[in-house]
This record gives sequence, structure tokens and C-alpha cells, in this order.
Amino acid sequence: MRMPALLRFASPPAPVIIALALISFSLFINPIVGWRPWPNQINNSSQLQFGGSKKYEGSSEFVHLRYHMGPVLTANITVHIIWYGTWQSTQKRIIRSFINSISAVDSKPPSVSGWWKTVRLYTDQTGANISQSVRLGDDKNDRFYSHGKSLTRLSIQSVIKSAVTANTRPLPINPKSGVYLLLTSDDVHVQDFCQNVCGFHYFTFPSIVGYTLPYAWVGNSAKLCPGYCAYPFAVPVYMPGLKALKSPNGDVGVDGMISVIAHEIAELSTNPLINAWYAGDDPVAPVEIADLCEGIYGTGGGGSYTGQMLNDRDGATYNMRGIRRKFLVQWVWNHVVSYCTGPNALD
Repeated sequence: MRMPALLRFASPPAPVIIALALISFSLFINPIVGWRPWPNQINNSSQLQFGGSKKYEGSSEFVHLRYHMGPVLTANITVHIIWYGTWQSTQKRIIRSFINSISAVDSKPPSVSGWWKTVRLYTDQTGANISQSVRLGDDKNDRFYSHGKSLTRLSIQSVIKSAVTANTRPLPINPKSGVYLLLTSDDVHVQDFCQNVCGFHYFTFPSIVGYTLPYAWVGNSAKLCPGYCAYPFAVPVYMPGLKALKSPNGDVGVDGMISVIAHEIAELSTNPLINAWYAGDDPVAPVEIADLCEGIYGTGGGGSYTGQMLNDRDGATYNMRGIRRKFLVQWVWNHVVSYCTGPNALD
């Protein structure tokens, strides 16, 4: 997800630096560059299709992804989930199963762990690869909406602060390999949610949280905008001619979240402090490895075409297997071959 870097000026006082950083964070965040059916992108259902190969899968001619010498997550990655709002136990199981599947190398192909192999191709300046190990750590329930049902980008950091400084069972502080995943339930409004973002990642400000921690937020769009953020398991209401696909785990909102969670974890791992792997020369608007492939789930994907996917016996659509479940997850950019790749590729 595109996020800004902190602005730098010649030796201003510390309070000025903090103020400028907060302004930069709240005002200059840019939307994703991949494809979703946002109303400002398409105007009629004839422009949308699930079938018909266009053989896009990215374009090496226009993409110049570079390493900017910052750290990546090479140590064993631990994901700490903050469940903000009301979550059903079945929803939690789907999300936990996906995260546990990232390192489940024995899963039948095409697998989530096979998808992670592309992420692992990225290295730091010593040549060390992204960690193979991604596991669930401690999580935290915030079922009483401690910061209300309408969150800004900055108040999200305050939610994280509450989780890591709680009097009872605080989340552990792990700046080196911890990933803090804030998930909001389907009745929570977040700044820019359903307008041009379904999730984003950044790092916490010490002035707010006390530590610099890589984090991501993803929202459940089931009640607010499933046609945008749970696509293709839901379609926009202004395109009644297009039929939604059946989700693999029977929960449109959560099945839609899975691909966004994957998107953000992949980018957190390769660009945790917004100074490692991204395309473009401006760190205020980096284009990252999942941005380049958003909306592509299989061979031939690009534009509004999702690519060739798989169908289960019950008619559900997926493109990879995990631990006792199946998921639909977008592909990510492979900088070795310079196009989007995934474990269900047909060539």
C-alpha cells in the first residue's frame, strides 16, 4: 500500500519535526495503484469481466522496482492481531488459518506457502532473504471499541498503543520482527476506507506509541463496501449485470479481507519502514510489490480481469490452498522475472 515517508528539513526543533511528520502522514497518503472497481475508475459493467485472458500480469517495460537500502524482515516474523470491534469466532479462525498457512510448506499446491516464496525472493543489503517463518503471536481483543467506531489514520496508532501498554496481557514489543495487524469489524469506519483504500501499512511514531513498530490495518467491508473491498465476492451496486463469485469460506467480508491482509503482510515484510523495496523515486508515494499486482489472481490477469482461478466442487472460487482451507489471494511482483507471479500460474 502506498504510504508517505517522513519529511526532512534542516535541523528544525524536535516538536516541529513531529508536527511535520504527522501532517505528512495524514495528508499525503496516496491510494493503491492496482485495480479495484472504484466508482471513479469504471462506468459500466461491460468494462468488468472475470473471464477472457488478456495476458497482462504486469509490465516489465514500465516497472522499475528498486531496493533503497532499508531493512526488511529477515528474522522470524510474528504477527500480533488486534481484533477491534465485534468478531465472530468463525471469522477469527479463517484469518488465523490463512496466516498460519504462510509457513505451512506441506500444503497441497497451489499453496499459500508457495505464494510466500515470491515474497522471500527479496533481500536486504547483506543478501539475507525475507524470513520463511511467519507465525501468529499473542493477540488482543478490543471488543468495546476503545477509540470509538470512527478511526483516523493517527487514532489507529493510538489503538496499537493501548494494545502494547495494556495493564493486562499487553502485546509484546518486537520492533525487529513483530508485525502488528489491526483488524476492524464491519461496523467500524476508518479514514478513507471504501473511498480509495481497503487497508494500509506504515510504522508507528514513537511520539504516539513509544516505539517504531511496523503495522497494518485492514477493515471488514461486509456492511460498508463489499463491492469494492471484497471484490470479486461482491460487486458494486452500480454494476448489476455482473454476478459475484462464491467465496471459499462462506464469509464474503472476511474472504475479501484475506487478500488485503496478504497484500499488507507482503509489503510490511519487504518495506517495513518505507525505505526498502518500492518503485518510483519519491518515498512519499512508493509503489510496492503488492500494489503492482492488485486485482491479479491468476494467469492472464490484468486490468479488470482477475486471471484464471480455480473452482471448488461447491462452486466456490479460490487460487491457493492453506491449512484445511482455500483462499483467493492476489499475486505479488517478482523482481527476478519482472512480472506478477503466483503459485497457481499455468505457465
